[in-house]
Amino acid sequence: MMSQNKKLSIAFYWHMHQPVYQLSPEGDYLMPWTRLHAVKDYLDMITMLDDFKTIKLNVNLVPVLLDAFIDYGEKGMHDLHSRLTVTPVENLTADDKEFILNNFFDANYQTMILPYDEYNRLYQKRQNLAEVDIDAFTDEEYSDLMALFNLVWFDPVYKNDYVELRKLFKKKKGYTLEDRYRIIEIQRDIIRKIIPAYRKYVRDGKVEVTTSPYYHPIVPILLDIKGIKIEDRTGLPNDLKMSLDAKMQIEMAQKRIEELIGISPRGIWPSEHCVSGKELDLFKEMGFEWTISDEGILANSINFEFVRDFKGYAEEPYHLVKSYEYKNGLKMIFRDSIISNLIGFEYPNFDSEFAANDLYDRIKVLQSKLLSSPDENHILTIAMDGENCWENYPQDGIIFLKTLYSLIEKDESLETVLISDYLEKEKYHKPLPKIAAGSWINRNFKLWIDEPIKNLAWSYLKQVRDDFSAYVKKNPYNPNIELARRELFICEGSDWFWWYGEPNDSGKDNIFDYIFREHLKNIYIYLGLEAPSHLDIPLLSAITKPSRYPKCEIKPELDGQDKKGDDSWLNAGCIDIPDGPVLKESKFFNRICFGYDKDNLYLRFYVNNYLRDNPEFFKRTYQMYIYLRNSNKKHSLSPIRLINKTENILPVIKEKFHNEIQLSITGGRLQFVRFIKAQPHNLWVIQNSKDIFAVYDKVMDLKIPFKSMEIDFGETLEFLFVTGKMGISDVFIPNEMLLSVRRD
Repeated sequence: MMSQNKKLSIAFYWHMHQPVYQLSPEGDYLMPWTRLHAVKDYLDMITMLDDFKTIKLNVNLVPVLLDAFIDYGEKGMHDLHSRLTVTPVENLTADDKEFILNNFFDANYQTMILPYDEYNRLYQKRQNLAEVDIDAFTDEEYSDLMALFNLVWFDPVYKNDYVELRKLFKKKKGYTLEDRYRIIEIQRDIIRKIIPAYRKYVRDGKVEVTTSPYYHPIVPILLDIKGIKIEDRTGLPNDLKMSLDAKMQIEMAQKRIEELIGISPRGIWPSEHCVSGKELDLFKEMGFEWTISDEGILANSINFEFVRDFKGYAEEPYHLVKSYEYKNGLKMIFRDSIISNLIGFEYPNFDSEFAANDLYDRIKVLQSKLLSSPDENHILTIAMDGENCWENYPQDGIIFLKTLYSLIEKDESLETVLISDYLEKEKYHKPLPKIAAGSWINRNFKLWIDEPIKNLAWSYLKQVRDDFSAYVKKNPYNPNIELARRELFICEGSDWFWWYGEPNDSGKDNIFDYIFREHLKNIYIYLGLEAPSHLDIPLLSAITKPSRYPKCEIKPELDGQDKKGDDSWLNAGCIDIPDGPVLKESKFFNRICFGYDKDNLYLRFYVNNYLRDNPEFFKRTYQMYIYLRNSNKKHSLSPIRLINKTENILPVIKEKFHNEIQLSITGGRLQFVRFIKAQPHNLWVIQNSKDIFAVYDKVMDLKIPFKSMEIDFGETLEFLFVTGKMGISDVFIPNEMLLSVRRD
């Protein structure tokens, strides 16, 4: 039956990107993620179109990713993981084996480790070791671990394409060096097919390819650091003077896509959906017809908030499903951020067919709200990272995507479109007289700047950029200038600044820091100059501190209220917790204050108002844990008992503590406070908590006697906070250090 709804166009727009993991163009990649995602995502995301007659996709390819495909597929280059994989076990050094035990379990446990008995057995064996013991594993186990790690990253579709791969999966254990060689060769074969496949699907009109600036820089920052809103400019240069770099990176990207894919891209995906007026002018100047950003940027630009109900449905979606024309003639579309968040973070937790049907229902609800629209054409933009969420789904997301595509294809009132085709067909684009500068996260740039370590990284980059410019002026004919410029452009990429400082943590931040500084030093090496000595020192050694430490003893009023004029916490320490990268509700608290007097530790927790104002707050349970220890005495210490939510192992997770305090808020009320003490053999025992005072109303106040924690005068208490639920950790505060106060 023909639907009575107006036809709705859907633009699926998948963004494919990995940073530079090499120290030099000829060297091994230090991380394996480009290779592993290449055999899991980049090819099958478009080849699944063969199962559908009418589904079309838009894909953004960052040029540096294509370079890596050529390195792996055509040049036969390695990363540290693949080189070890093809190394005879008897030739592995002690360091090699330790690296394998620490890094070859980097996979989603539920979908990629648990389903494989031997891999899971090896994982459990490793988890049961408090410290790495390379002698606890046999040579055969090392061989199996390397083989299985690489096997589980294959998309399941390749079991049908490669009979030999299917046999390798069925083998389950007892893998030989020859098997491991063959696994890597099959991966290379898949990688060699990626670029030709994109050329074919573009030629067939099934896929539109766009690009981003070559090394994925945040262009608005490069163009005008003075013109964007930054709260803390401490340590930042007044002017980066990198506008030429931004233009060159865009021009290089255009040429590389034309060279490898065979088309001149009509659209451009701004890195991290970061936009500004100057950037849009540059895009237009460079010949692009359109670009994209997030609904939050649109809301700020047109002064219209997209009000959503508790299920995430927009009450008035009209403005979000229209195309726009910026004042310089550049066309723009804006993505629905709720849908991308659902696909990325929520749907993996549900049955894939149920999740696909839920998304289809959401599309139909949105479509039904357009009946009163004065326009005939509307475009729903579903734009997001196309590589990092699928390992969290069963079957690497195949069931979810194919179910969703099938539902859309069978619905005559829906169509998928190539964005350029839609914009060309649509004769009227809503005027967009201004663009609000910002990104997809919190409508600002705080994930890449405006934080102490991030600012420090920008100042390092600016100094190197100045040294490079001064050298080029004096020595314009040095043949190494372009090699040095490549290193500079790599350092301008967004990923380094994303992982530096708060709130993100990759679990490998030290490696990102090392790569960033090595590329900065490479610039001096290519130019024959001596690199500044500070580039040898990790930026992470300047880890983010609390915004304020206790200035002196305090005597706060503990009543659970946040009263104006109450200055009893004025001299306390303070930690401000940034919004999470996805939703405001990703954090339980906005701020934590801590202080002390000669007898007690005082804590105040400011509950996230976004949560408190949501009726669901009073239906849910929120839990928090405080871990504490005496840094001066060797009490019995036990490890944090919480299950880590992700595969990333933060340094603080490995620490051991003497006391644990559990707090729970249920139905908007403080339910219990439990005081727990460490015992020998990593055990915990509940203690009497009557000496701990806790009260919660507008804020949560705690008083914990030092004597309860066995902290004597002159001794230091170290502690941190963990939010979580049902024994699963969510957020560590801080995540790279322990807080401390000294009882004087």
